[in-house]
Parts: sequence; structure tokens; C-alpha cells
Amino acid sequence: MDQLGEERRKAQFDVDDMKIVWAGSRHNFEVSDRMAKLVASDPAFRKDTRTMLARQELFKNTLRKAAYAWKRIVELRLSEEEASKLRFYVDEPAFTDLHWVKLGMFVPAIKGQGTEEQQQKWLPLAYKMKIIGCYAQTELGHGSNVQGLETTATFDRQTDEFVMHSPTLTSSKWWPGGLGKASTHAVVYARLITDDQDQGIHGFIVQLRSLEDHLPLPGITIGDIGMKFGNGAYNTMDNGVLRFDHVRIPRSHMLMRVVQVTREGKCTQSDVPRQLVYGTMVYVRQAIVADASCALSRAVCIATRYSAVRRQFGSQNGGPETQ
Repeated sequence: MDQLGEERRKAQFDVDDMKIVWAGSRHNFEVSDRMAKLVASDPAFRKDTRTMLARQELFKNTLRKAAYAWKRIVELRLSEEEASKLRFYVDEPAFTDLHWVKLGMFVPAIKGQGTEEQQQKWLPLAYKMKIIGCYAQTELGHGSNVQGLETTATFDRQTDEFVMHSPTLTSSKWWPGGLGKASTHAVVYARLITDDQDQGIHGFIVQLRSLEDHLPLPGITIGDIGMKFGNGAYNTMDNGVLRFDHVRIPRSHMLMRVVQVTREGKCTQSDVPRQLVYGTMVYVRQAIVADASCALSRAVCIATRYSAVRRQFGSQNGGPETQ
């Protein structure tokens, strides 16, 4: 007996119409349906073994899937909307999630806080995956309290450079996804220091690893923080730790759409609201809520289907177990 089919036939509404209402529009439904079928039909995206893999194999498996998904995005010329849905249905958090546009942080930070010149330099490299980026804000001692961050970026007027430094243990960047193993670059949030004056928190593009051999650059200590609670979930992600020992970067690597530092070390502010510095984190937090609603919808679907087919206890007349 097709128990689910029988339940569907009892519905007092059009199921196809309900799908469109749930998706928000016919367009949204068609994109979701197309990407879901693309993932389901491709053996490379199989999910049935991931709960049995050790963390190292789980991470390697996710890397393969992320690389393959990116290849398919390029081959099929998928839009950002389609690529975002593809990522959702692959359903294994990977370094590309923090790098990319939808739900990502590296590219959105550059788009939101970089000048036009900076966007022209960095975005083509990021879009073509010639560099892989992450978002390094959270520290061992401070997370959501951005004003408490301890990493410093001190301007050296003589060399026209910023000196990135982690002055304390608690200033270590801790937890950024994609940092532990994959990223070559990061948008690092640090205290801007000019002429011994603390100018507040700002973002800086910092190269972390060599583009030749992927080893950490001089002055940079970097690594993976290891297992997270539960086998699965974010164990597919290389959350990392990062410390700077007087690492020098060009002045042009400070994201300067909001605040600018001149060659003479003068700090000026544009007409763009200063709060935009925190825009990437706000954007991602609302995206996480949207992503969570999709995960919840899966759970509701599974629970509803199970309740329809669940049978327990025998009937008093000797018939089948009751629903």
C-alpha cells in the first residue's frame, strides 16, 4: 500500500500550488526544483556515507564535493541564485561557503567595504578562485563584542604599510570557517592605530598562505582547531586559529570605502555610514536565519511523512496496526 500516496490524495488543496506558495514564487520554486534534481541525480554528491566517516575523511570528501560543485557552477554558468541553491542541496558546509557571495563573507566584505579600485583588484581573483578567502573577526577573547577585538593594525608612515599583530593570547583569531586549511587570504578585523591613536575596528585584506606551495607566510601562525561536537555538521568545515607576529601589508590593503588612511597617516571618513564596517556580519546573520528555516522545513517534511506511515499497536479486531 502506498501510504504516502494515499495521504496526498486526501489533501484538500492543490499540492503543486502549495509548493509555489511555500517557495514564495513560481520562479523560486523552479530554481529550487532544478537545483535539487541536479544534486540528486549526480553520484558525486552522495550523502549516504558521510555519517560513517572519520573527521579527516569527512573533510577531504567535502573538499572534493566543494571543488566539483564549483566546477559545475562554472560549466553550467549558474547564476548566484542558482549557485546558492546548489550549495544548499549539497548540504555540507565547506570553505566555499565563507568565500562566496550568498551566505559568504569574504566577497561580500570586499563588495560592501572596499573602494571601486579595491573591488576591481580583488573581486576578479575571488570569482575565479585564484584566491580563497575567509572572514577573520572572532577572537579567542571576543566574538560579537567587536569593540573588544585586540588584534592591531598599526600604520608605519615610513614604509607606507600596516603592521598586523596579535599582542595577546586572547587576540588570536579563533573559529573563522575556511581559515584552518583552505584560505589563502582573509578579511581581518583589527584595531586601526595611527600616530598612537586608536581609530576603532576596520577590515584589512591579508594574504595568509603562499600561492605557490600554500604554506603560511612569515610571521603568520595558522591552523585548524580540530573536531567540533558531533560527527558531521561543521566538522566538514576547517574552522581555524590565526596569529600575527608583526606582519606587514600595504596601506592599500585596508578596506577604505568607509574610512581612509592617507600616505601621511591622516585618518579621514567618507559620507558612507561607519556602521557599514559591520554590515557583512549583519548580512550573514540574517542569511543564517533564512538557511535555518530551510533546514527546519526538511525536518518538518520528514516528521510529517513519518507520522503518515507510522503504525503501532494491533487493532482490537485483529486487523493491521493503527495509524
